[in-house]
Amino acid sequence: MAQKTFSPLSNMEVSAFCSQMAMILRSGIFAMEGISIMLEDAEDPEERALLAQIDETLQETGQLHTALQETSAFPDYLIQMVRIGEETGKLDDVMGALALYYEREASIAQTIRNALTYPLIMVFMMLLVILVLVTRIMPIFNQIFIQLGSEMTGLSRALLDIGTAVNRYSVVLLAIVALFAAAVLYLTRTKKGREQSRRLIMGFSFTRSFAMKLTACRFASGMSLTLSSGLSPEESLHLASGLIDQESFKEKIDLCRSSLESGGELHKALADAGIFTGIYARMASIGDRTGVLDEVMQNIADQYQEEIDQKFTGLIAALEPTLVIILSLIVGMILLSVMLPLMGIMSSL
Repeated sequence: MAQKTFSPLSNMEVSAFCSQMAMILRSGIFAMEGISIMLEDAEDPEERALLAQIDETLQETGQLHTALQETSAFPDYLIQMVRIGEETGKLDDVMGALALYYEREASIAQTIRNALTYPLIMVFMMLLVILVLVTRIMPIFNQIFIQLGSEMTGLSRALLDIGTAVNRYSVVLLAIVALFAAAVLYLTRTKKGREQSRRLIMGFSFTRSFAMKLTACRFASGMSLTLSSGLSPEESLHLASGLIDQESFKEKIDLCRSSLESGGELHKALADAGIFTGIYARMASIGDRTGVLDEVMQNIADQYQEEIDQKFTGLIAALEPTLVIILSLIVGMILLSVMLPLMGIMSSL
């Protein structure tokens, strides 16, 4: 039977799969039997096809990570960790940790979407209101001015000309909007586009701060997962590096690995490389010395996540009234540019 390639699963779907597998494995059921149980319970056709292929490959190879890899639906990091779990006999623990990890990834993505959705809607509404004013309302006022034997001047005339140009070149405007939408899809949906987006984000100090915190959160969560699976610090750093997109952060991880190869301690290597600073570096130092670094890494990831959530919440709270004020000022300025001259003409009649 030819192997089918599936679309990549979302973080929540991956988390749900790992959670079910962890529950099955902790119940003493083998992975092969567990996949069969999940297949019997599956109702969605796509899910059944995915599980059927995993079940078939698993029966042929006896390796869960190979079965997952051949579907192309699961992340490379998950496949690497499943392989390690199978080799170390800790697949149930690894699956449980992966479920939490991808739940966190989904939470981060949802936080970003929530932070961007409302401002984008407000910006769209602002542009729509302004477009209606300059293309539909301003020509009506212009007709009133003409009937009164006068004409628009200054700002009102400039806005009328803009509205006329928009009506005249509406096809060109729609083409520009379509190109902009295509550019957004390219920057968010393609691998090369996401790389360019990351470079763009790192070019601004404000967005760079958010990006660095997100990266540190993912790194700490990945380190917690790998260390709790019994891997050495060197192996943990190597796998955690695969989660990172920013080249500057990867360079810090490479420095940390070089320090460990030279005989240095992990907490000191993390601090010297600049991966963690301040209280986070101190937490890592205490965790390394007391042998609970995996738990400390999870705490660091939790604190980073909370900090990111607070910053996004504060940003949204500041953006909402700011955008409303800007919209009100723009609409008010447009209307006053017409109403004041019109009132002057009316009073002179």
